[in-house]
Amino acid sequence: MAAPPLLLLKDIRLTFGGKPLLDGAEISVSPGERLGLVGRNGSGKSTLLKIAAGAVEPDDGARFIQPGATVRYLAQEPDFSGFPTALSFVEAGLEAGDDGHRAQYLLDALGVSPDADTSHLSGGEARRAALARALAPEPDILLLDEPTNHLDLPAIEWLEDELRASRSALVLISHDRRFLETLTRATLWLDRGRTRRLGKGFAAFEAWRDEVLAQEELDRHKLDRQIEREKDWLRYGVTARRKRNVGRLARLDDMREQRRTATRAQGSVKLTVTEGETSGALVLEAKNVSKAFGERTIVRDFSTRVARGNRIGLVGANGAGKTTLVNLLTGQLKPDSGTVRIGSTVEIATIDQRRASLDPEMSLKDALTGGGGDTVDVGGGTKHVMSYMKDFLFSPEQAGSPVKALSGGERGRLLLAKALATPANLLVLDEPTNDLDLETLDLLQEMVADHPGTVILVSHDRDFLDRTVEAVIVAEGDGRWVEYAGGYSDMVAQRGQGVQARTVERATAQRAEKPAASPPAPAARKKLSFKDQHALDTLPKRIEELEAEIARNEKLLADPSLFTRDPKAFEAATDAIGKAASERAAAEDRWLELEMLREELAAG
Repeated sequence: MAAPPLLLLKDIRLTFGGKPLLDGAEISVSPGERLGLVGRNGSGKSTLLKIAAGAVEPDDGARFIQPGATVRYLAQEPDFSGFPTALSFVEAGLEAGDDGHRAQYLLDALGVSPDADTSHLSGGEARRAALARALAPEPDILLLDEPTNHLDLPAIEWLEDELRASRSALVLISHDRRFLETLTRATLWLDRGRTRRLGKGFAAFEAWRDEVLAQEELDRHKLDRQIEREKDWLRYGVTARRKRNVGRLARLDDMREQRRTATRAQGSVKLTVTEGETSGALVLEAKNVSKAFGERTIVRDFSTRVARGNRIGLVGANGAGKTTLVNLLTGQLKPDSGTVRIGSTVEIATIDQRRASLDPEMSLKDALTGGGGDTVDVGGGTKHVMSYMKDFLFSPEQAGSPVKALSGGERGRLLLAKALATPANLLVLDEPTNDLDLETLDLLQEMVADHPGTVILVSHDRDFLDRTVEAVIVAEGDGRWVEYAGGYSDMVAQRGQGVQARTVERATAQRAEKPAASPPAPAARKKLSFKDQHALDTLPKRIEELEAEIARNEKLLADPSLFTRDPKAFEAATDAIGKAASERAAAEDRWLELEMLREELAAG
């Protein structure tokens, strides 16, 4: 006989601004269950999870929790009032009988200093501290809303292992397909205010959803009711896009096989590329490139050759130097040694993690056209703005809507639409999947696949890497970067382990290799020097200042008339962005180096 549910929501109804958000939604969570909660951005997933946590009261419906059952909810904006340090905040979530050591363990694993002042935590640190607080008590039910936000690949894989080993029942909202596929055993789809349950994990969800939508369409035809395709395009257009992507994945497999062959026959490849350089076949070439900041080497003796049409992914832990390597390859940063050659006809467009700013009062149409006309310049030609909007899942009715009325996911799509209309034959994408819903990720995958030039992608999204790139360059530590043919999963198969496991193994091996009877190092350190501790404390603020400086100058460059109106200001803003980006990368790398040293000293 099945165990009674620990948590039950029945016939939940909630209305915002006269429009029903939830209209009969239900959740049932049994002991140890792993449930994925999915749906489009704006469908009410986060609100439903808040109702399950007791943080929001519905207009109607019932909420039941088994007496004595413990629930922990990952809040998007945690309240640190009354907690001076990150450790005190996490420990406050523990109850009598809980393991008091888990607070320290989880903060260390998530890269947050237990002594960190809560009033000075960055957004990412605050988010990770909130995740530690939710996990620490090992509750009966964990309600997690986007737990992988602000986590790098090693941390995501660590979190997967932690949740897989947990006894807690799990209700999970995430836009990370691989994360959902790994952890879920059932899927709850929230659509048009109602929930439908699939008794299988997320891996089976998308095919099932498409079948449901196809059956709905067929039933409507049987009832002789014409489907208003323009209104339903946002929902049904995704299905056709996914089917087209099956063919793209097959072509990507062919590209990967070609790259494997090229890797085995480097001599002939060099001859081919050399012969084609004048026609633009060579995009960039790095030979024995090295770069260090202080005593830390970020890139050591790295060589690669990128040809027209290649799709290359860069992966590694935060602070490994991915942005530094991209800046070296694209000529924004000079190497200490070695050479980088960029093709003479290469035009580069970059979408960084901050992306461009948008005027909240501007209409969607004006944001895409620059405030005038009805067309957008795309791929060397023009396209009507309404058609281009539909390419990015916007309906014609949204053309006059102000940017401030768009959801977070819709703003992400708008930024991508603007950036991808920039003329370029080398597209550099630095964490482009942040805060995008699954449908938008499908769209971005299509945009990357259809891009006529070359793509360099920095991402922590394993599934997206598998779907888009033909080779992966991985940070192996100590400044070494190694290229593997294939996507992320191919790289793991070739290395035998993922990024985190390889990093831990290397650190353990290095400690084991130290001679047992070696003489003590002179002036052995038991704690950070005053200078290093001051740098560790002040670098996060400096990084934030540099990010703000970059954002200010990007806002200036967003003005399309700046170059013609004030060329000197345009040049100054461009130079300032380059200098600030380089300084930010150096500051991030220095902070990581000091944080690792602090942890090593603390461990004895």
